[in-house]
Amino acid sequence: MPFECTVPAVATVLADDSRARITRWDFEPGATTGWHEHGMDYAVVIMTDATMAYEVDGVVTQAEVKAGQSYIRPAGVKHDVKNAGETRLSFIEIEIRR
Repeated sequence: MPFECTVPAVATVLADDSRARITRWDFEPGATTGWHEHGMDYAVVIMTDATMAYEVDGVVTQAEVKAGQSYIRPAGVKHDVKNAGETRLSFIEIEIRR
């Protein structure tokens, strides 16, 4: 079930070429990406200290994230991401084209 969304997250494409797409995501408190699935493997670099929640396969995980943290995910995982905290959440997403 999708998260309740007070406002959508804002995606800003910073670079997009034959090798990669780099997108900055900014979330006000309560903002979500909405359900989506990446067609490429991707890495995320957290830009702000915040509370991030995500849902995959009906399981919601919530975590305190810190600026500079990163993680890598494979293509094809359907998910939704939410700013579950009181402060702004921002991260950079780097999708790798094969």
